[in-house]
Amino acid sequence: MTENPFFEPSTLVYELPPFTVIREEHYLPAFERGMADQLAEIAAIAADPQPPTFENTLVALERSGALLRRVCAVFDNQSVADTNDVVDAVDAQISPRLAAHRDAVHLDAALFARIDALHARRETLGLDAESLRLLERHHTRFVRAGARLAAPQQARLRELNTELASSATAFQQNVAADTRARALVLDSAEQLDGLSADAVAAAAENGRARGHDGKYVLSLKNFSNQSELAQLTDRSVRERLLAASLGRAAQANGPLAIRMAGLRAERAQLLGHPNHAAYVVADETAGSVAAVDALLARLVPAAVANAEREAVELARSAAADGITEIAAHDWAFYSERVRQTSYDVDAAVLRPYFELERVLHDGVFFAAGLAYGLTFTERPDLVGYHPDARVFEVFEEDGGSLGLFLGDFHARASKRGGAWMDELVSQSRLLDRRPVVLNNLNIARPAAGEPVLLTWDEVRTLFHEFGHALHGLFSDVRYPLFSGTGVPRDFVEFPSQVNEMWMAWPAVLANYAKHHVTGEPLPAGLVERMTAAEGFGQGFRTVEYLAAALLDWAWHTIPAGHRIDDAEEFEAQALAAAGLAVAAVPPRYRTTYFNHIFAGGYSAGYYAYIWSEMLDAETVGWIKGNGRTVRESGEAFRAGLLSRGGSVDAMECFRAVVGRDPQLGPLLARRGLA
Repeated sequence: MTENPFFEPSTLVYELPPFTVIREEHYLPAFERGMADQLAEIAAIAADPQPPTFENTLVALERSGALLRRVCAVFDNQSVADTNDVVDAVDAQISPRLAAHRDAVHLDAALFARIDALHARRETLGLDAESLRLLERHHTRFVRAGARLAAPQQARLRELNTELASSATAFQQNVAADTRARALVLDSAEQLDGLSADAVAAAAENGRARGHDGKYVLSLKNFSNQSELAQLTDRSVRERLLAASLGRAAQANGPLAIRMAGLRAERAQLLGHPNHAAYVVADETAGSVAAVDALLARLVPAAVANAEREAVELARSAAADGITEIAAHDWAFYSERVRQTSYDVDAAVLRPYFELERVLHDGVFFAAGLAYGLTFTERPDLVGYHPDARVFEVFEEDGGSLGLFLGDFHARASKRGGAWMDELVSQSRLLDRRPVVLNNLNIARPAAGEPVLLTWDEVRTLFHEFGHALHGLFSDVRYPLFSGTGVPRDFVEFPSQVNEMWMAWPAVLANYAKHHVTGEPLPAGLVERMTAAEGFGQGFRTVEYLAAALLDWAWHTIPAGHRIDDAEEFEAQALAAAGLAVAAVPPRYRTTYFNHIFAGGYSAGYYAYIWSEMLDAETVGWIKGNGRTVRESGEAFRAGLLSRGGSVDAMECFRAVVGRDPQLGPLLARRGLA
């Protein structure tokens, strides 16, 4: 395996991985050598006969694991963006070994002794602010990973971490497989009545691509309420589509969720916490279970009341069709009808104004130029990890190069649902690396030669994920630990949510929202009506989100040893206890396909979206009302927050930019809960 491309740093610009020569058979040998190399580096640091210094311990630790970083970055992306049976098998094999490897580093007694000794005299070391924070953060990470536990407790901790890693991989793979298997196959275009012509054509193309020639296939998105529910006129088709979504991985992942929640509770107890949520939130900006409880409890009653008011209007509309009770598969459809009749907004009419290329270049990229002075040049000479993955070079206002952005926008059978940002190369001045970041979305591919027309929600997702990309691109830190989105989980969604504001910013919207055939702008007054119509659905959106957040919270506030016999029953009881047992509004994610919390790093952390939105609402108000130009505000936001990564306390960054602690009022007003 001397030709393994992971064994040496990439020679391409920005160290873009050499995807043209990377093969699946390269992964396992690269993982094995990468882990062995880092353990040898760790052993050398721990055995250094010289007294511990910041350079020979912390800086050496930051430099370690270069090969492992390279292969992890590429493999982690392929395992979700373009997987197959071989990649899944490698993932299942390597996940528990990587967990064991992380434990081997964090539970190395000699290494921790050096870090602990430096931490004890940190104020005397003469470190600059970022270096001092690096020492403090590593010390915290080692302690939270069990470095101070006795040997028998550490042995049990290793067992727990290994099983949890294997379980998370199995959970994700179960969701992916059943999501593919439950795609709704329809025999005729008539069953898709209500969808736009381009959406029907996309369903036909999806059928062809998935081996159902002559049929129409609606693939499931990762969340519960499928977007097509708002347009499909055939109630039975709506019912089938939602049932397919809500039933995903029920048999395989119910018992797995119970097992994982129990293992996490046991681990938290080992580490000195009453439950997993307490362990997680202690290292987040929220700081305590009580703080999260207080926020969610404040929102639930008002959100449910809002949804109930919306339901009354939906019932009036449904009565015209002889429907006496709104079911979950009816909600989106009649919400759309209310928006049409009450606000004169038709989602199908909007789509021709949101063509992907125009939204990307004249919307997302244009906004980044307006706020931050960036420009983008597509680089067809650089090859991504899949033919759909396009590479763009990003430049500063003065023409200097900043990094690379990869956009992979289309759904395919080998890609998991949802949308996300990741980093292929993380910025670090210590390692002399500039960022290479990517966005993945799941936009349905149209028939050949047809334009890609987006929904308003897909436009939002495009702006949102690019906000994450900017966080990675703007990173300007010395140490890899702090790079880009290396911030608390309940802070990481904040910059991406702020970036959503530009989608409806007048100068930006006018630049991209043009009819893909005629070039005509959105009709006069439509933007205002869209905003009013969005306000109508806030009850539903807030309730479905809060139901998922509190479901996560319920799973992860159980104490060690707590017995759960049935996942579905536990879920129902948790929602009822939270006051969110609203039959017509299912949680945004049900337990058995809740990848965020069982496979995606958001365990006891799904509250982060609403916590971050509190910061976002404040910041949008600051941008609109601070008296500065958009460019000046963008530069302040970049310099004071986006560029700092984890090198400064997250809330210090927020206060430095906005000038105060966040208040709940702007969020309540935005959500219609004030």
